[in-house]
Amino acid sequence: MAWFKRTKKGIQTPTEDKKDVPKGLWYKSPTGKIVDAEQLEKNYYVSPEDGYHVRVGSKEYFEILYDDNTFVELDPNLTSKDPLKFEDKKKYADRLKDAQEKTGLKDAVRTAVGKSMGEDLVIACMDFGFIGGSMGSVVGEKIARAADYSLKNNIPLMIISKSGGARMMEAALSLMQLAKTSAKLAQLADAGIPYISLCTDPTTGGTTASFAMLGDINISEPGALIGFAGPRVVRETIGKDLPDGFQSAEFVLEHGFLDFITHRKDLKRNVNLYLDLILNRPLREKTA
Repeated sequence: MAWFKRTKKGIQTPTEDKKDVPKGLWYKSPTGKIVDAEQLEKNYYVSPEDGYHVRVGSKEYFEILYDDNTFVELDPNLTSKDPLKFEDKKKYADRLKDAQEKTGLKDAVRTAVGKSMGEDLVIACMDFGFIGGSMGSVVGEKIARAADYSLKNNIPLMIISKSGGARMMEAALSLMQLAKTSAKLAQLADAGIPYISLCTDPTTGGTTASFAMLGDINISEPGALIGFAGPRVVRETIGKDLPDGFQSAEFVLEHGFLDFITHRKDLKRNVNLYLDLILNRPLREKTA
């Protein structure tokens, strides 16, 4: 009866010969859907079964939005200082160094200029992987300089928000970036240069309280978390229970804070169709 019983020998594979499945071959969405990593990339990092938009960074957005992934990065070497000598569980200077080594980024935003469907576009894209996409002095400065570049060259600006809010390690210096970026966007508005704000998951805190909600058009990806404070803080402040999903992109759209929600695969086309409309550019068939 040994054919259905485990023998002492069994299947013996030496530990050194065992093969693990390499990490990164599969992705599991929050609803439990499994998708091949290569298929996920081809589908604009969106789970094909449930439409879940996986959180990605500036590298992926530049690939999606710029023609042939060709662009010139603006101010690539700006880095944060530690003027307050902030230290909690770890020195801020050490945390910055760790984040730079881990992500390969200088700070939580990258800015660039290139062609999108044949038209010039300046993009400032935040990276959540760098200290939660927090907004410090460098983020504010790079966005301000991107706005200046748009103003000088008469090129539309797009900001892709993905942030946990102002960076606490820079205290009031972080909060000053709200006014700084807002003032620059006001200059673009006065000059009649379009500014598109794309809110992705998550767009919270000081980012929401400044440039993320100041677009000539405010758009979002499906299911993105958009809000200022967390649900517990909001509930305690207003003293009322909140509806389910009240900070989802769909809820925010329903209550008038967004203009539309776009699937990531349609993002490039929709952005350029909007720019054609408001800039009175010749109507033409848009293909990504």
